Amino acid sequence: MLDGLRARLARLIAPKGVATRQYAAARNSRLHTWSSASNGSADSELSLSLATLRARSRKLMRDAPYAKRCRVIVVNNVVGSGVGLQAQVYNSRDELHARINADIEQAWRAWSKADTCHVGGALHFADLERLALAQIFDAGEVFIRIHRRAFGKGKIPIALEVIEAERVADEFSNPNPSPTNSRADVRLGVEVDTYGRPLAYWIRERHPGELRTGIDASVRLERVPAADIIHLHTFDRWPQTRGEPWLHSVIVKLDNMDEYSAAELTAARMGANFFATLESDADDSLTSSTDAATGQRELNIEPGVIEGLSPGESLKFHTPNRPNTALDPFLRYMLREVAAGVGVSYESLSRDYSQSNYSSSRLALLDDRDLWRVLQQWWARSFRQPLHEQWLQAAVLSRAVPSIPVESYALDAERFAAVTWKFRGWSWVDPAKEVNAYKEAIKAGFMTVSKVITLTGGGDDIEDVIAERKRELAMFEEADIEVDTTVEEPAEPVEPAAPAPAAAEPADDEADDADEQQPARVVKMRGHA
Repeated sequence: MLDGLRARLARLIAPKGVATRQYAAARNSRLHTWSSASNGSADSELSLSLATLRARSRKLMRDAPYAKRCRVIVVNNVVGSGVGLQAQVYNSRDELHARINADIEQAWRAWSKADTCHVGGALHFADLERLALAQIFDAGEVFIRIHRRAFGKGKIPIALEVIEAERVADEFSNPNPSPTNSRADVRLGVEVDTYGRPLAYWIRERHPGELRTGIDASVRLERVPAADIIHLHTFDRWPQTRGEPWLHSVIVKLDNMDEYSAAELTAARMGANFFATLESDADDSLTSSTDAATGQRELNIEPGVIEGLSPGESLKFHTPNRPNTALDPFLRYMLREVAAGVGVSYESLSRDYSQSNYSSSRLALLDDRDLWRVLQQWWARSFRQPLHEQWLQAAVLSRAVPSIPVESYALDAERFAAVTWKFRGWSWVDPAKEVNAYKEAIKAGFMTVSKVITLTGGGDDIEDVIAERKRELAMFEEADIEVDTTVEEPAEPVEPAAPAPAAAEPADDEADDADEQQPARVVKMRGHA
């Protein structure tokens, strides 16, 4: 008896098999087989999907309005109209060196013109920035090749070429392409060392989808050293040699939305046209004739015409239930998933504010701006700062910045490369409330004026604002114009007069007569005559 109880108790507390100890998400079931799940590396998964992902992403950019809207949102908020440059070179007294900083900024503005910064002479640097970020969104990456020679009328020996992802031979693999490094490896067209550090890029001479005649240059590869390439892409895993399109997680949903919208549009077009079926109780062979071409009995219905029917026939009209009233809420639901996959708010993507109030819209904007600031800093670290260091070296050595001696630059290049990037800011949702909030934060010491200008100045900084404000006040003063923002000097304090000697208190009737004879005192208000 006791042994039986012990056996039953042992069965109750003993493990019932490995399956019971699995995570629920690790089990297969009739509804969830997870057949596509794998434990491959980032590069192994990309090698099977990258070309198809790029092609489908570019197709959506051509045809899907919400996909294109996603790209516009990202480019406008991260780069905007271009990222400004402000040199931050300090002298030995720990003060900004005005002349050197001004020369660097002037040389940069001159070089940023399309004729000198772009090898094709078509893209101003701000336009090149927007194009590069758009390519990262579309294809997941872009390659900026640095050509070390002057183009156009410029004298700084450096110019940029934008290389699309398709030109890098991602199907090319060679375990030992470099004669100088026996341990080098080519992964998806990028030659890397044992640590994953790029050594060179294998680039097609022409785009594989380019119009061409004669010899096919798209199969000829050029090995470009990594020092001449800035490879821009984000990382989801490491090691990850190439980048995937930013729409990769919502490509299927966007395509389904387009197909469903097209089907609903077709149904609505059919519903907008009357169509009917001709029903008859009699033998068709006795009451009507068939169309010679189709073999079907047809009846044309025209506006303003009453058609006579044969005995026993009736015309039954059909009105499809379109447009579908559930279309709008369903597409909103799908669009919310797309917004979540891309990282933007539903309101920004759809421009539909009917489902939100001021508080929810403001929270969505603040969440979006956190993402934009992260991407802005990534853009500065990955592209602008490395490019600036190489550009400044070329500018100094070519004497395009005359105030920087070559010897001083060679001894401390990092000091002269110090710079602040002026990204775009954002205007306020409710200016009256937020301006007052910023003022109170500055008074309490929680923020600085420089920080507020950075957040809201649209790319300006405190030096720009002060210089512009100074010029503005000088213009107003010269024109003798007063505005409500003019700061008036405080009036000088007036010393109180010595008290007069006390006089004998008059009688009641004398005091009344004195009040009647004393004129009223007139006090001038400040600012009035």
